[in-house]
Amino acid sequence: MRLMPLDTDQPAMSIAPITLLFGVHAHQPVGNFPAVIDDAHLRCYGMFLRVMEGYPDFRFSVHFSGWLLDYLLEKFPDDMARLAAMTRRGQVEWFGSGDCEPVLAAIPHRDRVTQINTLADKIARHFGVRPKGAWLTERVWEPSVVSALTATGIQYVAVDDYHFLCAGTDATKLDSFYTTEDDGQRLDLFPIAEAARYRLPFSPAADAVAWLEDLARQGHRAAIYFDDIEKFGIWPETYAWVYEQKWLTQFIEGVLASPLIRTDTFAAYHAREKTRGIVYLPTTSYIEMNEWTLPAPQASVYHALVETEKAAGRWEAHKAFLRGGTWRNFMSRYPEANWMHKRMLEVSQRLAELPTAQRTAAMQEHLHRTQANDAYWHGLFGGLYLPHLRRAVWRHLLALEADLERISPSPALACRDIDCDGYDEIILHSDQLLAIIRKDGDAALAEFSSLTLAHNFGDTLRRHAEAYHQKIGADNTAATEKHGITSAHDRIAFIHDITPADATPDLRPRGIAIDTLIAADGTRHALTNYRHDDTPGQFVAEGEDWRVEKRYTLRSDTLEIAYRIASNIEGISAFSGQLETQINLAMPSCDGLGGRYVLADGSVPGGFGQALTLTSLAQLTLADSELGGGGVRLTAVPPLPTCSGQPHHTVSQSEAGFEKIMQAVCLTLRWPATGEWQRITLKITSAA
Repeated sequence: MRLMPLDTDQPAMSIAPITLLFGVHAHQPVGNFPAVIDDAHLRCYGMFLRVMEGYPDFRFSVHFSGWLLDYLLEKFPDDMARLAAMTRRGQVEWFGSGDCEPVLAAIPHRDRVTQINTLADKIARHFGVRPKGAWLTERVWEPSVVSALTATGIQYVAVDDYHFLCAGTDATKLDSFYTTEDDGQRLDLFPIAEAARYRLPFSPAADAVAWLEDLARQGHRAAIYFDDIEKFGIWPETYAWVYEQKWLTQFIEGVLASPLIRTDTFAAYHAREKTRGIVYLPTTSYIEMNEWTLPAPQASVYHALVETEKAAGRWEAHKAFLRGGTWRNFMSRYPEANWMHKRMLEVSQRLAELPTAQRTAAMQEHLHRTQANDAYWHGLFGGLYLPHLRRAVWRHLLALEADLERISPSPALACRDIDCDGYDEIILHSDQLLAIIRKDGDAALAEFSSLTLAHNFGDTLRRHAEAYHQKIGADNTAATEKHGITSAHDRIAFIHDITPADATPDLRPRGIAIDTLIAADGTRHALTNYRHDDTPGQFVAEGEDWRVEKRYTLRSDTLEIAYRIASNIEGISAFSGQLETQINLAMPSCDGLGGRYVLADGSVPGGFGQALTLTSLAQLTLADSELGGGGVRLTAVPPLPTCSGQPHHTVSQSEAGFEKIMQAVCLTLRWPATGEWQRITLKITSAA
């Protein structure tokens, strides 16, 4: 066959436009301060919606967590009306998820279903549509979530392209959705482009549009973006960049003006296109999260390995094989997160076992709020280090537990391994209190909760070693770049003055009744060898010449911790030394104005954020306005010779920078060994 010569006068083959699938995710943690949410709406949510409203041809997708959506509907109805109007005209597609933003993989299947359905019902009620797509919290993927998603009508989710690379998918073919299945249940998966996440909105708008056009010229079907809306106004320096310097307006107008780019919703694209094929993703999250899940030494090794690969130019080729950890590692990294998680699972099981007629919507809401992801993990984001977020989880957990107790009371005494750490816990119940003691060598309280106040006074956090502590003392260079702005991932800033000493890790837990024996020569011996002596709530620790008995008793609104120190040498009744115990109490006001110490005569020696030194202490009340004026009244019989108090701080890093956060009041009590019982009582008080 004779080939005809190429006609160079013919027009070049037209380039098919690329479809921009643009989605934003909005969330605020359950328990966050109203002022923070108001500011987020002022600088981000409201601004974003008002800009988008002016461009009806720019289609996009949104996900709002249910808890945040409730707040915005109540406080900012005009902006929610804008969103509803954009939904009605087909500009906006809604994505669902768990109502209170749980990591679906971390909660039972039954709760995944109720969480997803609750938010879907809420969106349908207020915006007239039911989501076909779902946002995966922190993009944590485990195959087990497929069944709950499909059971609730979800047809597709968006996860990082990194997830696909870890499965060995060809990087050049991550421009459309794939299909996966679990136990025969099918779900489609859109790969979010990491390159888009790092460009939008940090590179100049014209550069971002040009990048999309280059993808079109390369033949890409779609550019897939779905990321935190907070990058558009809340992250450092983004408000000025996105709105005052009009990045968002320039980007939208650039996209709409380009013949090589068209916008669409995920739903419309999904309806007209075919899957690229079958894929099975491994358990993973986004790259940064996988690093954050690792303990500090391993995280440092991992980070150094990543930097080596980047310096050698091998990172893009090798990153799928350098995966770090998985989200559930946070439960093994942080005992405090693990305890909260396992207690949540317990109340979930108790609610599930309750006859349907006895369950209420309020109970279900309490459970959903205990499952909000933020307080269970920590990285550049995540709220484990934020006491008010942990407190919100405990408040709802204990409110639910109080409801369950009224229907089916727990026994006054139980013993089981709640947190799966290999040690049983002794659970003491009264009509008002819950005291849980670990049967490990410390024999300290793991939890001390008031059902009436819905507060866990044992909810504190020890100082953990964190890989980013190595940056303390680093010079924070200028945050702005010549072209664009710096992402929070690359920024070093300090909210407070912090020294390396502030981040020294704790060697023992920050519990209630952490004991140390002080010998006559002043040497200190941590009491980590307590054994349970088969009497409920009673423990014994022994050394060569001493014996310490420790006994817990719970009555209504009062916990008593009693100690007796004696000689272990035959013929000698007294031990010459002292015993010191550390009582860490999580007071909700922390170092704010609402928390103060009150002596028996009514005088106030200071607030929780101040140092305290007392002698001959018989009574001390920790009063907290966040508890409606209630608090903890400590009494000692006989009076204690010395008592000192100080705030316990941790050092953490957020997108705003390094900060010191008060976690608890740390009271240190000390008395001499007399051979007699020393009784310390903690009475939970309510407002007078």
